[in-house]
Order: sequence, then C-alpha cells, then structure tokens
Amino acid sequence: MNSWINECISKAVAGGELSKPEIQALFSVPVLSEEYFMILSAARSMSTEAAQGLAEVHAQVGINAGPCPRNCAFCSFASCHGIFKTATVLGLEEIIERCDQFQQAGANAIYLMTTANFSFVEFLEIGREVRAALGPEAVLLANTGDFGREGAEALRQAGFQGIYHAVRLREGKVTLIKPETRLRTIRAAQEAGLSIATCVEPVGGEHSVEELTEMTLLTRDMAPIFSGAARRIPIPGTILAREGIVTEAEMALILAVVRLGIGYDVPLNCTHEPNGMGVLAGASILWAEEGSNPRDVQKQTNRGYSVEGCQTILREAHWKVAEGPSPAVLGKR
Repeated sequence: MNSWINECISKAVAGGELSKPEIQALFSVPVLSEEYFMILSAARSMSTEAAQGLAEVHAQVGINAGPCPRNCAFCSFASCHGIFKTATVLGLEEIIERCDQFQQAGANAIYLMTTANFSFVEFLEIGREVRAALGPEAVLLANTGDFGREGAEALRQAGFQGIYHAVRLREGKVTLIKPETRLRTIRAAQEAGLSIATCVEPVGGEHSVEELTEMTLLTRDMAPIFSGAARRIPIPGTILAREGIVTEAEMALILAVVRLGIGYDVPLNCTHEPNGMGVLAGASILWAEEGSNPRDVQKQTNRGYSVEGCQTILREAHWKVAEGPSPAVLGKR
C-alpha cells in the first residue's frame, strides 16, 4: 500500500483541498489495485455526504441536428464529418411533450440542448414556451452555444435556472472554440445568477494525467452544482475513433478522483453515459436523453437512457433518488 496515496485519500475525505501533485498521484493509480478500490470507496463516501444521500436524474432533449461549423472532432454534428447533411429542428409541441414526459417520469431537472450554431433568439423562444408549459416548479437548464452577459440575462429572463457548459479536453485543438470563449460564457452565466453544471469530458485514452488534473482543477474553480467525468463515445469513421474508448473501470477511477479533487462543496458528481460501475464509484447524477445526441449518428438518438432506467441504475447501487425539483440546482441541500 502506497502511504502517500493513503494520505491523499485521507486528506480529501477529511475535507482538505488536494494539490495538483496529489491529484496527479491519484489519477496515476493502477486500475484494480488496492489503492484503486480505496479511491472508489472514498469517492462514494464523499459523494454521499456532499449530496446529503440523494442522487439525481437530469433529462435532456436535443432539439436540433445538423452540420455545425465548430467542428468538434468528438461530435457527430461536426461539419467536417459529413454525417448530418441538413439541419432539422424538433417542433415546439414535440419538444414540450418530451420535456413534460421527462418531468412526469420523475426527472429532477430538464435540459434543452442545441448545436453551437443554433439561433440563440430561437432558443430563447423555445425556452420561454417550455417554461410556461412545465410550470414555475420545474428546473430548466440550457446546453447551448457560447454567449455574453446579455445572453446570460436573457436566459434567466426566459426561465432558465442554469447552464451546462464545459471547457472540453484539448479545447481549441480538437475544436474551433477557444477555451477563453467557454470560460467567458461561464463567468457571464455566474454573474447573471445562473447555476453552472460541468464535467471533465470527453475523456479518451489519449488524454494524459496532466490534462485530467488541469481540467479537474478548472472545474473545481468554477464552483459548479456538479462536476465529474464522461468518456468519449467514438463516432465511426472519425479520426478520434481510432483512439478507441476508455473502459468503465478506468472511468470509475477518473470520476472518483475528480470527486476527491473537487471536494464536498460541489453537491453532485456525474458520469456519462449511465453505468453501474460509475455510480458505485461515487457518481450521484445520471442523464436521460431524447432527441438529437452528439454521440449518435441518428437524428433521434438510440443511445439515450430513460429516467426510469437511470433511477434503476442508481437504486441498484444503493442510492436514494431525489424526488421533485433538483435540490442541487435550487440550493436546498
């Protein structure tokens, strides 16, 4: 047993803030080693305390599909991949119906997702209609392109309580979006009073311990309602598909180290796509999905889990699932 690893784990569990070298050491632990399982156990314990014993299921409706000029190498919508030739948008009634079904099924929060080049004005219009249909008690978040302070205020006025926004691994190198642009959007949202949800993603086998550590520290600095880690799903025929996919066992370590690295102040720890090993290792939030999906080549995704499916995975790992609007987003933990 590595005594320094043990000290790092103990420090995190005790509420201490881990340094960059300490996080790097934890990421470097061999999968299936004794230290590996100690990290997973500690992460589960910390996640339980941070979430006050309540896991959540958030649900996302992808409202459009089509070629996007941002050309994120990991995304099926990238124009350079040529997978989606034309733009399509779900009808408003269908968007509202899917959101309502998610809410009725017990989703704790609803997200509306678009490609980065989708009309912001149209997105706001859709958001207002969804808010009116779901009622004031619903928790609504945006997963859309970058915007400034005026855009953040407009989102809040339209009825959104938060956003999902991430600086992706190798942002600016495998995407045409600068990390600074992502960070400006996050700051604008925070200044407008919107909650921030983020993640270390999309993780691939090519990413180094240094990169994972830097992103963990970055997400910690954002003070989000959740962080965590999500693996890249290979899009057939693309350059990054040659890198393969990180195993769930490897991802369990990564999301567990993220939990130890971000501490107790971040209520939830996510993994994606939903899986039991991640939930056992400290993931306390899963996502249900319908509509378009950047990890799928179909306009209507076949990869998305249902709310009930996510709840089952959480309960199978002995999590209690929150009922009603998200306590994490509403700050009621």
